[in-house]
Amino acid sequence: MDKRILEQHNLTEEEYRGIVDILGREPNLTELGIFSVMWSEHCSYKSSKIYLKNLPTTGKHVIQGPGENAGVIDIGDGLAVVFKIESHNHPSYIEPYQGAATGVGGILRDIFTMGARPIAVLDSLRFGPLDNPKNRVIMEGVISGIAGYGNSIGVPTVGGETYFNQCYSQNPLVNVCCIGIAPKNRIFYARAKGKGNPVLYVGAKTGRDGIHGATMASAEFDEDLEEKRPNVQVGDPFKEKLLLEACLEVMKKDLIVGIQDMGAAGLTCSTSEMADKANSGIEIDLDLVPKREEGMNSYEIMLSESQERMLLVAKADKEEEVKKIFKKWDLDAITIGRVTDTGRLIVKEKGRVVVDIPVRGIVRDCPVYRRPVKQPSYLREVNYLEIPEVPNDLNTTFLKLLSSPTIADKEWIFRQYDHMVQINTVLLPGADATVLRIKGTKKALAGTVDGNSLYTYLNPKVGAKIAVAEACRNLACVGAKPLGVTNCLNFGNPEKPEIMWQFKEVVEGMGEACRFFGIPVTGGNVSFYNETMGSAVYPTPVLGIVGLIEDISKIMSPGFKEKGDYILLLGKNNEEIGGTEYLKTIFSQERGIPPEINLEFEKQIQDFCFELIDKRLINSAHDVSEGGLAVCLAECCFMSEKKLGIEVSLEDDIRPVALLFGETQSRIIISASPSDIDKIEKLASKRGIPCQVIGRVREDKFIIKQKGEELINLSIEKIYSSWKQAIPNYFKLSEE
Repeated sequence: MDKRILEQHNLTEEEYRGIVDILGREPNLTELGIFSVMWSEHCSYKSSKIYLKNLPTTGKHVIQGPGENAGVIDIGDGLAVVFKIESHNHPSYIEPYQGAATGVGGILRDIFTMGARPIAVLDSLRFGPLDNPKNRVIMEGVISGIAGYGNSIGVPTVGGETYFNQCYSQNPLVNVCCIGIAPKNRIFYARAKGKGNPVLYVGAKTGRDGIHGATMASAEFDEDLEEKRPNVQVGDPFKEKLLLEACLEVMKKDLIVGIQDMGAAGLTCSTSEMADKANSGIEIDLDLVPKREEGMNSYEIMLSESQERMLLVAKADKEEEVKKIFKKWDLDAITIGRVTDTGRLIVKEKGRVVVDIPVRGIVRDCPVYRRPVKQPSYLREVNYLEIPEVPNDLNTTFLKLLSSPTIADKEWIFRQYDHMVQINTVLLPGADATVLRIKGTKKALAGTVDGNSLYTYLNPKVGAKIAVAEACRNLACVGAKPLGVTNCLNFGNPEKPEIMWQFKEVVEGMGEACRFFGIPVTGGNVSFYNETMGSAVYPTPVLGIVGLIEDISKIMSPGFKEKGDYILLLGKNNEEIGGTEYLKTIFSQERGIPPEINLEFEKQIQDFCFELIDKRLINSAHDVSEGGLAVCLAECCFMSEKKLGIEVSLEDDIRPVALLFGETQSRIIISASPSDIDKIEKLASKRGIPCQVIGRVREDKFIIKQKGEELINLSIEKIYSSWKQAIPNYFKLSEE
């Protein structure tokens, strides 16, 4: 085989020899393309499998763990929560709108493929600094794409997170998490079972868009970026809405035995994986595949990643009924083949066989690599921090920190999303976690996405533990117990030992924390090759964790409620300043050692917060994260309906900037009525939890003192304006 053709298909000569061994002959071009996408990093996880298999994936409530389109967990009352997170990073840099939109479309299909109705989307986004016009264009396109698809299909985008850092300037990250609800006795799987059962192609027609999208996602960007534009798929949310309803209808009527989304690798992935999971085979005829473009050949049809398409296997006697339902929804439903017992994928075109491959060879016999690992040399330099001098004016410093885009108000983003459609949303975007009512019960679901990439850049294992801990802490602050986790792991080129070391450390840290908190990993996504011109993004693990609230009347929100309420701190303030947003914003330093995390202490704090909520003893709860204690207190003011203020006095014997802006973990700010303070303090003493009254809620002023000395004294109006207007002000520059 010509070496240039192998390079175009991102295959090594050794991998090619493996293909020849599997087939017992040279592959034709279509077969080579099939191996190329199925053996790509994006589809095969060939560099990450050896580490991912060590994650905890089972639990007493787990119905389905990794290996399917989405994870499934029993939530009682005959219901299950179905959830998954995936990335669409590379497409979103090339075509921000369509890249993000089809990312939403793909994750929605993963959820309703399992038999669940999607009820919410959360997104975790990473962009370059907004003072660069190109980054603003990318951000606007991504936000518009998420809003355009989600709003049109009628699934609310209810929360998420957005970070800004120079490392994402040429490689934004777009991670989308979706949550759905299904009857637990009606979960569907990607299985091509039953010899002779009809294989139906349903949904939109096939075009040339997205060909080699999976392969593109398994390589770095270089100067040939423009040539990759055709690899990006084009979405149609209105078609997806029809597909969703049609699929749920045939599932409800029990007409099918298996179903899979034609996502990455399109028809290739769905046919081969469905057959492999059922230990069967599939034979299809490409002449029967609905096409929207003339002259498409077998290579293009098999590798197209056109959106809004599914492959399903119907029960033998229900074929016509399935077709009638899809016709009612104005969608194609064409029988393109049959299930066989040969263990092979046979593809015909114009009366001749153009593909004849053992499905095991495509799916299971992909090479698995234990790539070299090496601790990055940069760590020795960046972990050293020479503490800068304390700024003379802490008021000005605080205002500047509040206007940092990573900390500033994200309403400019989420106001573009319809977060109330389906009327399940109880807590609006901006809370510690989103809360969704489960209709017909008194329960609610809580969901959050979390991950601080600067921490993982400075210490990958610790950063991963913190990501898990903070996500669980966010759930605790709304009164939820964590059920399970899905992860999206965004890294650079795994062929570089330093990148692979980061990945190994992150997975080990994540696994340790998940085991400690008792939450199974039900699936996720690895996104490697997030590099442009050799420059990689920071290691960015994003954790999507779903929790359960047994009594929706007990949910908690972060905003202060009443003037005169006491403000309490759960946890301890430590002298930790490394890896903070304060250093990054004020001194342009991304250095030091990130905060320590003691998982046992963290869980004690979370459990105590949950207990206080359950006993209805507190009026608000908000975790301390980026920006530290001062920012956390400000956010509690901003999220109060009355825009209340505070007066806080701290007695800690640490430097003022560490006290105000340090990001020590395992801290939660709560507020309570004066009548409940004694009960809270007695409970804290009994449980051995550090809990101290630090101030009171008041009107219009924001005052923080240390040992009687005033550190910050500003009006609520002034700090609110800095926080509120920061991101819109960047986009006013674009308009001007």
